[in-house]
Amino acid sequence: MSGSATVAEPVPAIPLRADGSPPTGITTVELTWVEQATERWIRFGTPLHDQILDRRRRLLSFAANSVFAFVRWASNDYGTLLSRLDVVRTVGPGEAYTTLPCVAPGGELLLHLGGWPKVRQALALIDAIENLGVDPCVVAPDYWRHAHNRLIAGYRPRAYSLARHRAWLLRREIGA
Repeated sequence: MSGSATVAEPVPAIPLRADGSPPTGITTVELTWVEQATERWIRFGTPLHDQILDRRRRLLSFAANSVFAFVRWASNDYGTLLSRLDVVRTVGPGEAYTTLPCVAPGGELLLHLGGWPKVRQALALIDAIENLGVDPCVVAPDYWRHAHNRLIAGYRPRAYSLARHRAWLLRREIGA
């Protein structure tokens, strides 16, 4: 498995509250990498802050209303135990959210898949979106929901197009 959580510039530190917790409206994700055992990584997303906890763990912080893809994988001597991919929209104060392991407080799930065949299909969708020159973070949330529903039902999702993306940007601009 491979993933990219590259950030072009150094990520600034976010000021913590007196109790050491992140400020309201910040979502934190704990990433873990234990070779051949546990992998939790971000496929796409723009963090506000990246803190290295130790050589196997990092903590990423995202602003409210950001979108990121979180991949979780685990195995043992007998093979893969867990393969999951979640496309999550972070929430602001007072918004409803779904809890996820390693994501605090949680977020709105736009796509939630389990099992390597479905995760692989979703990763291919993300690659196709990037090949269009579109940042997956700004893809229409409705597309992620569509992809989730089609993949869960065993169907292939419609391809994301530049025309669909332009329509989403215009819709967002007028607040619809």
